This record gives sequence, C-alpha cells and structure tokens, in this order.
Amino acid sequence: MSSLSRELVFLILQFLEEEKFKETVHKLEQESGFFFNMKHFEDQVQAGEWDEVERYLCGFTKVEDNRYSMKIFFEIRKQKYLEALDRQDRAKAVEILVKDLKVFASFNEELFKEITQLLTLDNFRQNEQLSKYGDTKSARNIMLVELKKLIEANPLFHDKLTFPAFKSSRLRTLINQSLNWQHQLCKNPRSNPDIKTLFTDHSCSPTTNGARPLPPANSPLVGPIPKAGTFPPIGAHGPFQTVVSPSSGAIAGWMPSGNPSLPHAAAVAAAPPGLVQPSNAAAFLKHPRTPSGMLGMDYQSADSEHLMKRIRTGQSDEVSFSGIAHTPNVYSQDDLPKTVVRTLNQGSNVMSMDFHPQQQTILLVGTNVGDISLWEAGSRERLAHRPFKVWDISVASMPLQTALLNDAVISVNRCVWASDGLMLGVAFSKHIVQIYQYNSTGELRQHLEIDAHVGGVNDIAFAHPNKQLCIITCGDDKTIKVWDTIAGRRHFTFEGHEAPVYSVCPHYKENIQFIFSTAIDGKIKAWLYDCLGSRVDYDAPGLWCTTMAYSADGTRLFSCGTSKDGESHLVEWNESEGAIKRTYSGFRKRSLGVVQFDTTRNRFLAAGDEFQIKFWDMDNTTLLIAVDADGGLPASPRLRFNKEGSLLAVTTSDNGIKILANSDGSRLIRMLESRAVDKSRGPCEPVNCKPLIVNALGPVGNAAIAPALERPDRIPPAVSISGVGTMESGRLDVKPRISDDTDKIKGWRTPDIIDPARLKVLRLPDAIAAGKVVRLLYTNSGLGLLALASNAVHKLWKWQRSERSPLGKATSSVAPQLWQPPSGTPMMNDISDTKPPEESAACIALSKNDSYVMSASGGKVSLFNMMTFKVMTTFMSPPPAATFLAFHPQDNNIIAIGMEDSTIQIYNVRVDEVKTKLKGHQNRITGLAFSQTLNSLVSSGADAQLCVWSIDGWEKKKSRFIQAPASHQSPLTGETKVQFHNDQTHLLVVHESQIAIYDSKLECLCLWSPKGSFNAPISSAIYSCDGLLIYVSFCDGAVGVFDSDNLRLRCRIAPSAYIPSFSVSGSSAYAVVIAAHPSDPNQIALGMSDGVVHVVEPCDVELKWGSTPSQDNGSRPSSSSNPSLSGQPTELPSR
Repeated sequence: MSSLSRELVFLILQFLEEEKFKETVHKLEQESGFFFNMKHFEDQVQAGEWDEVERYLCGFTKVEDNRYSMKIFFEIRKQKYLEALDRQDRAKAVEILVKDLKVFASFNEELFKEITQLLTLDNFRQNEQLSKYGDTKSARNIMLVELKKLIEANPLFHDKLTFPAFKSSRLRTLINQSLNWQHQLCKNPRSNPDIKTLFTDHSCSPTTNGARPLPPANSPLVGPIPKAGTFPPIGAHGPFQTVVSPSSGAIAGWMPSGNPSLPHAAAVAAAPPGLVQPSNAAAFLKHPRTPSGMLGMDYQSADSEHLMKRIRTGQSDEVSFSGIAHTPNVYSQDDLPKTVVRTLNQGSNVMSMDFHPQQQTILLVGTNVGDISLWEAGSRERLAHRPFKVWDISVASMPLQTALLNDAVISVNRCVWASDGLMLGVAFSKHIVQIYQYNSTGELRQHLEIDAHVGGVNDIAFAHPNKQLCIITCGDDKTIKVWDTIAGRRHFTFEGHEAPVYSVCPHYKENIQFIFSTAIDGKIKAWLYDCLGSRVDYDAPGLWCTTMAYSADGTRLFSCGTSKDGESHLVEWNESEGAIKRTYSGFRKRSLGVVQFDTTRNRFLAAGDEFQIKFWDMDNTTLLIAVDADGGLPASPRLRFNKEGSLLAVTTSDNGIKILANSDGSRLIRMLESRAVDKSRGPCEPVNCKPLIVNALGPVGNAAIAPALERPDRIPPAVSISGVGTMESGRLDVKPRISDDTDKIKGWRTPDIIDPARLKVLRLPDAIAAGKVVRLLYTNSGLGLLALASNAVHKLWKWQRSERSPLGKATSSVAPQLWQPPSGTPMMNDISDTKPPEESAACIALSKNDSYVMSASGGKVSLFNMMTFKVMTTFMSPPPAATFLAFHPQDNNIIAIGMEDSTIQIYNVRVDEVKTKLKGHQNRITGLAFSQTLNSLVSSGADAQLCVWSIDGWEKKKSRFIQAPASHQSPLTGETKVQFHNDQTHLLVVHESQIAIYDSKLECLCLWSPKGSFNAPISSAIYSCDGLLIYVSFCDGAVGVFDSDNLRLRCRIAPSAYIPSFSVSGSSAYAVVIAAHPSDPNQIALGMSDGVVHVVEPCDVELKWGSTPSQDNGSRPSSSSNPSLSGQPTELPSR
C-alpha cells in the first residue's frame, strides 16, 4: 500500500472516531494493521474479552512471529486458563489447555506439564509460583503491565503505537478544499453554491452542451487513490509515453510473442520507429515511465533493438541461452546428493552459504554474528575466517555509526561469490556491504566497503551489464542499487517498491541485462539498467518473503516464498505470459520459517522444510523425495548446491553444516581426503579446481551460467561466547591402519613441550611495571589485546599492518604497539575507598564492535570509549561491588552484573535502571555466560554452584553444585568460571580443582582434575575459537592443551618453554588468565602474575598443538593426524 493510501486510512480512522463509530474504528485498525490502539486493548483485557483481545492482536502479529509475540499470546491464554480454574470451571480450563496452550508445548514442554498439573490442585495458589496470585482484577492489571512492555519491545509494533499528529476533521477539510477547487472551475459560479452530493463533481451551471467536461481522470489534483495492491488498467492512462532507451520489451522473457499483423495502424504510425510495443504487451507494462532526464551509464546495446525487432516481426521470444538446448531427462534419484559425508562445526547460526563456482568444495559461510568463513568441505579445514568489523569507521555515515552505537550486534544477510570466483560479497543487517578478493591459496583481501542502504542490506548479487562486473544490492530503504566493483561508485538507484526489498535476481537474454526484485509485500518488479523505472509489477504467491532463481541454463525461472501465515509456494513461471506455469506440492501446511530453495543440473529443485530437505523434478509438481540428513536439521534449513550438483550444504540446528553428496561428490571428497591440503596451502593448484576433477565427475555444466542464489530468512541475531576460527587441517576422517599395540605406544608418547624452539613466543612491550594481569581479552577483530591489571589500569596493544602481518592480525611474529591516549592518562577503573584494588574482584566485558569496554575493579562500573580511552559513564556504586559482567546477546544495552553479595543484577544502561535482581547463590558471582540457543543465562559463584536462569522472565530454571573430584573434599568452594561452547549448549566449567563439560541440563558429561605432571591448581581455562580445544593454565606456570570433546591431553607446555629465564632465576610467575584468539585456534595469550603478557603459538614446523614435526619432507603420518592421541579415528565432535 502506498504512503498516501496509508495516510488515507488514518484520515478515515479519525473521521470514524469523530463520528463515534467505535466498533468500526477498531475493526479498521485491526484489518489495516496500521495503528495499535493500546487504550482499546487495555479495556478489552480488563473486561476479560479474551476472544476480542486475540482477534484484535491477530491484525498485527501471530503467535509464531517472534518470541515477543509468543510471550504475549502465552500470557493472555495463561490468564484465561487461571481465571477458569479460579471459577472452578474445570471443563473450560481443559478446553483452554487443549485448544490454546498446547501450541506452546513444543517450545517448553516442562512448563506445559507444570501448567497441566494445576488441574490436580484444589486451588492453583498451592503452586509456589502462583501463591501470590490475587483476585482477577489485580491479576489482569499486573499482566497488562507486562503485556505493554512486550508490545513496546516487539519490532512488529514499531511505528504502530502512536497515531500521527494532524489537525482534527482533516478529511472534511480536504473534501472542502476539493469542492472549492471544483467551484472555481465553474463558468458561472454562484455566490452560495448548493452542493448536495459528493458522488459527482460539483458544477454550478451546465455548459451549452449540457454538462461541463470533467477534469482528466489522471489529474494530480483530483486523481483517485488506487486501492492497495491493485493497479489501474493501462488504457486509463492513454497511449504509451515515448521513451529514449530500450523499452520493457527488452525483458523478452516476460513479454508475449508479437503479432505480425498489428491491428492498431494509427498507433504504429504515430510512434517513433523501433519503439512500438506489440498490443498484447500492454498487459505487462503496468507502470510506463517518462524519461527522467538522468543520464547514467548506457548498459544497453544494439542487441536490445535487435530483440525488439524479433518481437515485432512475430519471432518467438523464447530465447536460447548460451547455445544450450534442453536434453532428454537422463537423471535419476541417485544423482541427488543425499548421503551425509561431512559435518562442519561453524559455531554460530548460519545465515547464508555459497559454493565457489570453480573450486567445487570451497564453501563460503556467513553467520548471525557477522562473521564469514571459508571451508574446505573435503578436509574440514577452515581456510579463512573474518569476524565483522567496520574497516574504516572514520568514513562511515552517521546513520551507520548511530546504528552500531545503539546495537552493535550485526548479522550476515547474504554472502555470494562472483561468477569467476575471484571476488565475494557480503551483505550485512546494518547498512553496509563488504567485498573481498580471493585467490586460490585461500587468502581473502579487503577490497571494498560500501555504505549501501539505510537499514539492513537484504541481498547482494554480481552481474555483468555491458561486460562490466557490477554489484547489485537491495535493502530496507526500498531501493535497489548498482555499484561498480573498482571504486564502489553507484551507477543506478532503482526506486518503486513500497516495502523493503527482500531479494534480487539479475539475469540476461541475448545480452539484454535485467534485474528481478522482490519486496516483503509480495511485489515482483523488473528493471533494465536505465532510469525509467520498473517494467513489471506482479504479485508473488504468498505476498511476503520470496526469492527467484533461474535454472543453470537460464531458460526456466522459479520462485519460492512463504506467507506471513506460514504457507509456502514453490512455482515455475511461464516467461512468455508472465504467469505461473506450475505449482509444486509437498510443503508443510504451515512452515515454521521462510523456506529456502535452490536448483541444480537443470533438472532438480530442493527446499528446506519440515526439518527435511525436499526434492522435486522440475517437470513434475509432485514431491520426488524427502531426506532428513540423519536428523538434526532446523524446521526450515538453509541449503545450497555446488555448481555441479554433486554436493549439497545444509544448515543444522546446532550451528553446524552438513555436506551431502551423490556418488560423484563422494568420489571428490575421497580424492581430497587422500590428498589433504597442508594448512599452509602453498601456491600449488588446489585439488578441487575444475580442471582436476572434470574427468572424475563426468560432463561439466556450462561454466558461463551465473548460479542460482540462495536467500536467507531474517531472524534475530545471536551472540556466541567465542569467535569462530580456522579448523585444523589435520583433523581428517581417516581410519588408522596400524596395530593396536602401535597405537598404544603412540598414545603414551610424551606430549610435553619444554624446548623454546617448539614455540613462537612474544613478550608484549610494556615499559610501565604494573600488578598482575587479572583479566585479558583479545579484541573481537583479532587485531589487539586488552589487559586489566590488579591496580585497576587497562592496557591495549594493537598490531599494525606490515609485510609480515599484512592484515594487522595479532601474531607472535611481529611486536604490537602499546597504545596510549593523547592525554597520557591510561584507562583506569574507579576503586573502592575501603579496599585496595589488588584485593578486589576485577571484571571486564568488551562490546561486539570493539568500540567500548565495560570494567570494574572494586569501585563503580566504568564504560570506556576504546577510541579515546575516555570514561563515558560510571554506575553501580559499591557496596556491593561488581564481580562479573556479561552483555545480553540480543541487546547491548542490557548487562548482567554479578555482585559481591551473591546477587545478579540485570541492568539497562540506556535508562540507568536495574530491571530485576536474581538471587540463588550463597557467595559472590564469579562467572556469567549467555546462550541464545537455550534462551538462558548460566551463573557460577564462589560457592561452586551453577544456576540456570530464563532470559525471558529471569526465573531460575535449575541449579546444582559442581562435582568434587576424588582428591578433593565436598562441598567445593572457590571461584568457578563458565563459558559456552560454540554450539551454545555445552558448558565449560572451570574450578581450581577441575575442568568439566556440562550439558544443557547441567549434567556432567566429562571431568578432568589435576594429577601426575599436572598437580598444581588450575588458574584459568578457555575454549579455542573453533571449539575443538580447551586451553588450561596452572598455578605452577604450565599450560595444558586438551581436546574439548573428551578432555584428552594433547600437550603440556612447560613454563621454561615460554619464560626464557624460568629455570635460571627460579621464577614463580604463572598465567593468571588465558585468552584465545578469535580467529586463530592455535594462538593464545597469557596474562602473568608478574604483569607480563605473552603471545604463544606453535612453531612453524608443527603448525598446531599436539603434533610432532614431520619426518619425511613434510608429509603427514598416514595413520593419524595427532600422534599424541590414541589411534582412534579423529572425527569432529558431533555437537
């Protein structure tokens, strides 16, 4: 609906309100969904009109739209249920339980069981949580307070809670102005006109012909406001406008065949040569445009004129594409990739994937925390990883800087390769796109960063208009833009959509370049590379989120979309008629997300739905087959074929990716497995390039075809505790072929690293002596280290770009610079008046974009600007003092603060308000970790207790004390730290007596305690960025490296290996805290008790922890990639 139509609805609402049509007002509010009347909603809730309450709400949101909506409906239905129980109306209560509340059982089965058990009580107030339930009126008022907060926080109600401000009786005023204008047109206007109707235009006296001619129907002053969603017929606008660039007939695929005997001879004679439209083309040109006078780049050529001549002379417009003809169907179901051959642990929710167009096993992945990764699917090696950061914040627009300041969480909406595989593009959920250059060694180089749209950038694609590589983007600001790839200059901005643009699909036929676009109101438009507006305006099935893609040979067009009600539609379009040719069946009646799809081999379609991958033959609307990929898929998984269709990547519900293969794909994977690429990835040609696999895979498809593009649905971003980084190239799925005895011998080979030559160690420069390092963090970009010393002083080291470190990444090979503010005053925390900082608990947390840090050392909590080192604000004056800090994963303004008095305060920085206080521990809080997957906060304390809290209502869900090892007395006491694995379900628990892995139910899966060569207490432990390792520091200076899946020791780093004078001076320094690099899984930093910070990596020979130098020219042992472990196969953890 246009903005004018929307405003007309508000005018009508005002008129109805003024005329006291109360019921009609609220019906229009609900049906239009433009204004949510909170007063009406409150009245209905307080009156207990539950059916009307839900009916009114459904005009704005549905139960499954988001977690806020689900909570709103749950609270209403729970109240209705409790009131029925309070009236002792058990039959009604059972009906509400079955019809209204059971829908929530799939999301929280325990809660549903607890609600059901209320039926067994004589008075539900016997339940401890409901013991304070008062009378019905007070309960409704309490619920209303919560509902109003949920509605205000729900993004679906954004801009719908405030009625626009305009003068009263505005509609009457506009009508009077119109009548006055009509009266001025009268030839003989009367001084007191007698206006008796609004159904016809006013005229005081007829002309000599009996009536004065009416103003033109399309006059801008009296033009009718079109009904939303419909468009007037072309005939109402008169003849076509003359244009000076190729007309929409250039989009031949959406135009019918021309008629050689054109019936409108007069129209033909009047039109300019070469620009005449065939008569039956009119139905497809919904909005003819007049030239705007803008110049722009001329992407069209004489080929467009040639195509127009073909249409005029009656030739078929079904153009062959690159010489490819349809061949008989020689495919079978065996050609579909259905066998799971690899599982990749990305660690964050995967939002978009795309296989490299030439290197068939290289997979580009973008996640909901803004990072991108390149995976080699054959060897499971992560070739590259880039966490999100703005490359040059100094040139960023103010709207972007404001958006990042208000909420630093950012997600990848789309990542895609260019057709030559030398460039890739990433579209983010806030404003920008980033373009990287890629070479065959797996290196990514920053190329362009474009502040492309206001709001989110929803899609990105590459195209070659006029043989120039260009970038196409679309976004929340309802525009499509075209950029060059050299300097990022904008060539075109296409405007015309009335809702955020969801996807773009560039294509060409006979060198005529065009772009299809879809918006979230279901509109499909088509654009040529000119300034004349859209040439096509259609409604997509479902009228919501839709993506379009061509078959690989470019001759068949498909779209897939999901409506707001969850109805999914996969269709093929008849390009010659602009109509749907066939609709494919087999979808779940109500899909639990926006369904994604892809095409392959000019024969098959695939879509993710109902926790499965569903396949169709393009020529048959019936579902061909559905596979569940051995389980573990989300409700609507994202999926992507590689170019040859031999591999299929699909997302999993535990933040991973499964790679499915057919026989050709399996053969390719085995080939790569046998020729595992070394992590250093030298300049040799990759084994998965097309020239090396063409014979193994049979005939190769046309390489000139741009691949069909997968589009992600949009979900709220999540935050992972650790970043994501490079996987070990050696962790291959290779079965050992040596005897058990040999395996046992290898497993007992000493893993100690004593010789400094086996490490790369860098002591960070620091001329100022300070107390021990009590907190240590890598910046999220991986370009710096931030330390907090026991004297409350912060230190920041940054690596600069150099020949040895071209990306400026933290490394032990190059010394960083210790940054100091221009004033010379370091960042220093507020300290307590009663206790020195050395005796106070220190805590620190860094924002996702590295722009500010929150910290405390026994005094107030300070918020620092990381660019200026200045204090932005302080809060939370002791006592009690803050002892731990953690940002909420969905809102950087919400912070969980662990306190010295054993409470946890949920604090809103923006409004300077404590939202709630959590009580459950018996001693100070020493650890906090959020999991968005579990929708929970886990806390740990000096009482050695773990507590799980619900993020929604902050209720305590579970608690338990950690297990005491056999060598320790129970119960344990002392600092206990927690950190979630990348899968957001498994929890690392660290105590001086142990490291342990717990599951989501707080059950201990495995535990390791110091013994043997490790007999000192544990001082710190942390996951590696890829989640495969756990680094543990000990109070005797040693560091241990463990496998995270089973806590097996990989190697022990003796203090003499990284502290040069350790054995000579008898130093007692040890690592108080250990930090893991956010993208390099083999790099750690150690904050020492003597104030020193060391960066430690394996030597260039060993490459990773726990491996031994190779003995024969650098080749790896064929039996196992890790000689420090037993000879068991080294599969990646299933989580």
